[in-house]
Amino acid sequence: MIKYNKHTLNNGLRVIVHQDKSTPFAALNILYRVGAKDESADKTGFAHFFEHLMFGGSINIPDYDQELQNVGGNNNAFTSNDITNYYLTVPAQNIETGFWLESDRMLSLAFSKKSFDTQQQVVIEEFRQNYINQPYGDIWHLIRQQTYEKHPYQWPTIGKEIKHIEDATLEDVKEFFFKHYAPNNAVLVASGNVEFDHIVSLAEKWFGPIPHREVEERSYPSEPEQKEFKTQTVYRDVPNDMLIWSWHMGAKNTDNYRCGDFTSDVLASGNSSRFYQKLVIEKQLFIDIDAFISGEEDPGLFLIIGKPADGVDLQEAKKAVFEELEQIKRDMIDTKELEKIKNKFEANLLYSESSYLDKAMQLAAYELAGDVDLINTQVDKYRAITTEKLQEFAQKTFADTNCNEIFYLSNAKKES
Repeated sequence: MIKYNKHTLNNGLRVIVHQDKSTPFAALNILYRVGAKDESADKTGFAHFFEHLMFGGSINIPDYDQELQNVGGNNNAFTSNDITNYYLTVPAQNIETGFWLESDRMLSLAFSKKSFDTQQQVVIEEFRQNYINQPYGDIWHLIRQQTYEKHPYQWPTIGKEIKHIEDATLEDVKEFFFKHYAPNNAVLVASGNVEFDHIVSLAEKWFGPIPHREVEERSYPSEPEQKEFKTQTVYRDVPNDMLIWSWHMGAKNTDNYRCGDFTSDVLASGNSSRFYQKLVIEKQLFIDIDAFISGEEDPGLFLIIGKPADGVDLQEAKKAVFEELEQIKRDMIDTKELEKIKNKFEANLLYSESSYLDKAMQLAAYELAGDVDLINTQVDKYRAITTEKLQEFAQKTFADTNCNEIFYLSNAKKES
């Protein structure tokens, strides 16, 4: 049981505190409810761009990193389609420095032309290196464009196209900041060797004066039910062919999502999984194959991505994958197999929440999702999944009309 206390400031900032006296350190995690899905379709990549800009100097502090390093701290951040998360760790006695730094960034960035130009070029170069010039780099662009017609999951966090970042202006950036970066659109979690009353007083001191801002209620177009099989073939300069399938599935914190999570483990988690034993070892059709869920807040995707072995007929490889899916639709998973998956899930979950920083990030995520106590009840919800529910998930999800397919082939195939 992970204990925590909550407090909400008058400006809407939610504060959560978890005390862990076993460490001399403290973590400060600030989670903003803004991700790539909050961007306009003609101005994508801004949430990720902002993650970079947030380290380029705030209104009163020109060098965030230097000030944090001066008190023995470290920091980082990440962006997803749903959220943007900033975190830092410091010796516990220096936690107020973290409050000073993060509150100034929430108040306002410096919005300097120099910082803007620098980070713009950094993001543009990242786009080129990781998504344009990198082998298989455009896979998520292809998957999202193929599977989503209405919902803004249509593009990855880096953005739909590089031109959107190239064309971004300082005014665009200011508008995005004040639209989303607000105390009433964030969750602050302090964990480690901290006291609840002290953290609340620091939050009131540093974040309390930041005004409540008008933040639009999140509303996204529902993705219509897919009613036909979609397939495409692309050729790229890559060393190996790749086969990709994706199916629409349920939103996070639903039984459908948890069933998808378990099903991906049954198929492809570890050397004892079905895909590895049947398709890699026994039939030697693939050199690598994985099944996983995209993990988004709104209804997301169940995916299978595999690299066929050299000389294998791609249709034969596909047939073998779908035979495994038919079996999981037809025959209920053995209770022992499910229990093994549950035990592994519980162990991984406990490990992921083992440090004071991990707990800070998890508490923030669950609070933003609407139920912070999921940090204590999530295992029970997964434990309640039955073999019948997994079969029902497979039958509903792995329908042909819900399937999206990409044959991602080497240029060598096209030339031969």
